[in-house]
Amino acid sequence: MTLQISQRGKEYLKTAQTLLRTAKTMTDQAIAAQLKALADDYERRAEKASLDDAANALSGSAER
Repeated sequence: MTLQISQRGKEYLKTAQTLLRTAKTMTDQAIAAQLKALADDYERRAEKASLDDAANALSGSAER
């Protein structure tokens, strides 16, 4: 099964990519590590949001 990324998931991924780009430019490694951890969290949120949105779409179509 292939997961289709929802619009909300895409926004989370966009934020994660921005955080990773910023982390790469950091000279302070502690801050870079925190930004990378935050980016990982946003990637997890993207996956969860897409799964939730897919489940909601399926339950909505089942009710109709």
